[in-house]
Amino acid sequence: AGSPCRRPTEHAAWMYLRAAALLLALVAGCARAGQEPTPELRNRVRAALASAESFQDRFDAQVWLTDMAGRLGKQVPDPATGVEILKTAHQEATRAGLPPEMVLAVIDIESAFNPYAVSSAGAQGLMQVMPFWRKELGRRRLVDIRDNLIMGCTILRYYYDLERGDWMKTLARYNGSVGRRDY
Repeated sequence: AGSPCRRPTEHAAWMYLRAAALLLALVAGCARAGQEPTPELRNRVRAALASAESFQDRFDAQVWLTDMAGRLGKQVPDPATGVEILKTAHQEATRAGLPPEMVLAVIDIESAFNPYAVSSAGAQGLMQVMPFWRKELGRRRLVDIRDNLIMGCTILRYYYDLERGDWMKTLARYNGSVGRRDY
């Protein structure tokens, strides 16, 4: 459904052409933004799209990664790091049963997509995880993108369950701002 082709080989060719067009759009977008698409960037984007663990298929991965990469703007100057953050955020959000876009919103507010961010309270990484969580969750590297997102998504899901799906209360609890609505 959704494809004008009826035979499996035509459908596969149609999907490949759509995926190739989106990849070219991503590369062209990088060039317009002043980021010359290097062979390394092309290879990393292809590799990220080839391993679509948390997506239903490669096409879904390409559409989502392309859309979200455009939204990162200048916050992540290295396109390869941006793809790594997006891919990992999607994987860990999906694993935790969270909307990936909500996880990206938390990252945006907490660290502005800086994996090395440290708050005045000592929280670290993309999702600003407090150091005491390392022992609780069995991880040691809070500035590691994957470790931080595993911990942050796990914590966020716990608060979501605790607050019975109320995002306002969940986010306030995550941020440590219970009773305030500014977060």
